[in-house]
Amino acid sequence: MAGESKAESLWHELSCPICLEYFQEPVSIHCGHNFCRDCISQCWGESEPNFSCPQCRETAQQRNFRPSRELARVIEIARGLSFQAAKGSGGERVCERHQEALKLFCEEDETPICLVCDKSKAHRSHTVVPIEEAAQEYKQIGKV
Repeated sequence: MAGESKAESLWHELSCPICLEYFQEPVSIHCGHNFCRDCISQCWGESEPNFSCPQCRETAQQRNFRPSRELARVIEIARGLSFQAAKGSGGERVCERHQEALKLFCEEDETPICLVCDKSKAHRSHTVVPIEEAAQEYKQIGKV
């Protein structure tokens, strides 16, 4: 993707296109695309006669997926790298879940979040502002 950092490109490759989080128990389906085991199971449901890929729409007659152990190992390595990079970046606070810098503030939950959290289902419909902006507002109203 144009304009993306290498870290962002890596995150896109290691995240599930359904939940937009790092893969959890990654599996590969008939067309070769990867998803979290729970995400693809939920997406396909129980009674579908044909199973289509949520990404490319290729269909298969059988509900079949294979664990992707190699991808799971790469995700663990990437998480470790993200955490090490964040620790070395001057003490910036990082998201416990994604090990990314907390650059945004979710106004509904009144909590700092990272860019990955902002794209997740949990915060997708929430009002999110840059953390510096939120800090200024909180200082003005005396909450800090």
